[in-house]
Amino acid sequence: MVFQEKIGVTSVRLALTALAGSMLFAGQAFAQEQQAMQRVEITGSAIKRIAVEGALPVQRLSAEQIAKTGATTVADLVQNLPAMQGFTIDAIASGTNSGGRVSASIHDIGEEYTLVLLNGRRVAPQGSGSAVNLNAIPLSAVERVEILTDGASALYGSDAIAGVINFILKSNVKAPSIEAGYEQPGASDSARKTYANLTLGFGNLEEDRYSIVAAYRHDERTRLVASERDFAATSYLPFSWNGTKYVMDRTSTSAIPANVQVAFKDSVTDKSVAFNPYANTHGGNCAPMNYLQAANTALAKNCGFNTAPYVDIVPENKRDSFFGKATYKLTDNVNLFAETALSRLDLTARIAPNTAPIAIATSSQYYKDYVQPYLTPAQQADVKTITANFRALDFGTRDSNTITDSQHFVMGAEGDIGAWSFNTGLTWSRNKINERYENGYTLNKEFRDLINSNVINPFNAYGSLTDASKQQVQNAIFHGSIRTASTTLKGIDAHGSRELFDLPGGKASIAVGGDFRQYHYEQTPSVAASTGVIYNLSSPATYDMKRDTYGVFTELAAPVIKKVELSAAVRYDGFSAIDNGVTGTKMGNRESATTYKVSARWQPTSTTLIRGSYGTGFKAPSMLDIGQPLVAAGFTASSYNCPTVLGNDSLCQSGKQQYNVYQGGNSELKPEKSKQFTIGFRVEPSNAFSFGADLWDVKIRDAVSSVSEQQIFADPARFRDLFTTFTQPATGTTYWAIKQLAINIGQTHNQGIDWDLTGRQKFGFGNLTSNLQGTYLLKSDYTKPGTSDQWTNSLNFFGTNNAVSFRHVVRWTNTLDTGAFSNSLIANYRNGYTDAEASVLNLTTNKLESIRLRVPSHLTWDWQGKWNVSKAVALRAGIKNLLDRDPPLSLRNSSGHQVGFDPRYADPLGRTFYMSGSYTF
Repeated sequence: MVFQEKIGVTSVRLALTALAGSMLFAGQAFAQEQQAMQRVEITGSAIKRIAVEGALPVQRLSAEQIAKTGATTVADLVQNLPAMQGFTIDAIASGTNSGGRVSASIHDIGEEYTLVLLNGRRVAPQGSGSAVNLNAIPLSAVERVEILTDGASALYGSDAIAGVINFILKSNVKAPSIEAGYEQPGASDSARKTYANLTLGFGNLEEDRYSIVAAYRHDERTRLVASERDFAATSYLPFSWNGTKYVMDRTSTSAIPANVQVAFKDSVTDKSVAFNPYANTHGGNCAPMNYLQAANTALAKNCGFNTAPYVDIVPENKRDSFFGKATYKLTDNVNLFAETALSRLDLTARIAPNTAPIAIATSSQYYKDYVQPYLTPAQQADVKTITANFRALDFGTRDSNTITDSQHFVMGAEGDIGAWSFNTGLTWSRNKINERYENGYTLNKEFRDLINSNVINPFNAYGSLTDASKQQVQNAIFHGSIRTASTTLKGIDAHGSRELFDLPGGKASIAVGGDFRQYHYEQTPSVAASTGVIYNLSSPATYDMKRDTYGVFTELAAPVIKKVELSAAVRYDGFSAIDNGVTGTKMGNRESATTYKVSARWQPTSTTLIRGSYGTGFKAPSMLDIGQPLVAAGFTASSYNCPTVLGNDSLCQSGKQQYNVYQGGNSELKPEKSKQFTIGFRVEPSNAFSFGADLWDVKIRDAVSSVSEQQIFADPARFRDLFTTFTQPATGTTYWAIKQLAINIGQTHNQGIDWDLTGRQKFGFGNLTSNLQGTYLLKSDYTKPGTSDQWTNSLNFFGTNNAVSFRHVVRWTNTLDTGAFSNSLIANYRNGYTDAEASVLNLTTNKLESIRLRVPSHLTWDWQGKWNVSKAVALRAGIKNLLDRDPPLSLRNSSGHQVGFDPRYADPLGRTFYMSGSYTF
């Protein structure tokens, strides 16, 4: 056997093994045919060559392989690969301003360290960093995907420390085709997904001297609300652990009827008190939809609102995408091309009705009726501030709509001039979002008028409004944009390769190239957001930042003897200081970096391949990491007791509460640096069996990090400088807040093994292929945020980074091909882990305890069948999560507003049916 393969051909064998790291190899029978193949570029190298299993671990997925996974979006495809961990999912749009952004992260190293390319070129990221929104990639136009699971800064520059994902789009369509699909969870009518796409092709490059490819696709998905799933339906979650019954209480102190928080002057007492007037007049019982909070103390007896049932655990969205490419044969050896990729994502995420803190004056009737009766005379004389923590349920859920427009244009030329093969292009790419509030957020003046006129009484139970009052409430809801933000990439690149001289193993080859890019990040708050039109809203910041980057590289491949090839690459990169268009100043420093990589490929026999690489990498800090001023950035993920050791308890909130967070940059940040290596092998003793594994290791120093909220509140005296104050826009009340500032002292060390095993068996009725592949993590170590030498890890453990790194992620694919029919059974597995520490109520002792659950492993089975009705018609049908397994219980308190499970690690849809059909004209 020899280690060569055709890309996008030999579909049966390649389709079942590309997910395992491109380890199927074609037989000796077509080895000579391969020699005549056109030379191509493989992700991870700029040298054109015949496609072979090389010195770098590159996984390849063809269009057929993609279809067999059942994925209907690029995110579905990429995020289900075993090598992927630590990415952003669209579900966290419920409660954050992500807008449904989804990302890729190779080996859990991080989305900012994983470079995403479209036809070998960068696309505009979302935000000021480097993470690309995968929603910008049109799945229906994807011909194949190449995934380099090794660092590649020496070729591509910054952001490629973890590896590269290259989406290669269709370039030669001989016949138009249409496809439509439908997906529906079996447990409800919600989360229904539909799509339709049309692909067209015109001209033949060799015969007509031109070719045009165009693909359009429309996707829609309806929402899934937490109340439709028992495991996610309540914030007051009962569960059993080690034979004891507990309750996890993630209810909110912003309740209806409202809780009262009273802060006192220092002259009489330095403490605050909190209580619920409704409960005080109803025998200590909270109103419907509320629970007496488990964390209550003698001075804080709040009712907690059950927020979970209102949360979208799957947001609704609509997406339109278009890809077009035109190629013109200028000469026999040179082609001109132009391509565009356009997408528009319209996503609406809903969470519980808005929190609305209301200042209560001691002269008001509200004070006399609902506050004064529960204060002692001494307290009444010492009142500093009174806040009603109200939940605006009458105004409906908070509906945040984000429209994301992605535009990507490239014009260029490629071909051969003399001995050189070249490719060059001009790129203009932009990712733009418009974040809008469609419901639940109130107009400032109108809401205050409703409170002052007693139309809305924050201390009444829900359901007390008249019809006339309901119309007034509707008139007080804000509808409109709160901010727009965009990242624009302008770039030019060129590279070429050629053979140099003869060596005992063949021709030595060289590649040289360079690129220049400018990034422009802007954010503009709307007039309504910046002028106080919206009640209790902290205005988004204004940004206008530009930065230039440039780099040059060279790569050499030398087949020193017949069975050994050595490769080396070196690259120099520079990036400018940041131009701040808001202040007219420059931020940060002008920096540069030189990276290199050496690799080797040894094929001792025709059935065995051994390979390895060693290299360095770097990552430029994001523009916000460098230049962000101190801006409000939401709340802590968890609730904390007041840091009383700081003194000035008037800045405390009553009981355990979430505190506001500020984020800020650091103009002295340096680039992050990495060292990494891989070593692996591939063995295929026969057509019936193949096996391979690659050990990878990545160390990063000068990692950009910040002190975590857990560390800050665990030792507030040590981190006193990271405490500041936040004043609520609605009430003017000031509380403690924390600062999370970017610093350059972190280190990380990730290590693991990507492995795969494939067996094939021919029967009289068909061919069976079984492919088992996975990633086994050996290390997921990092220094505690804000430290340079205090190591911790998240390996099978919910760490201080609010995430888990799974030791075992495994996918087992079994496919039986019988003529026109194909059936696949797929198992997806993640091991169990130790959950986040949670403070829970022991129902036996009625006391709070801190525990860490053991979250069990999660195994799901999928099935898909395909019927090639004719050459023109193909039908697919499948079932995801065949056994209808619910996500395991998790008590984590981060990454969105979902409760009771972790949406990053388990799909809440349950058993889901899907079908699709395609017709080629």
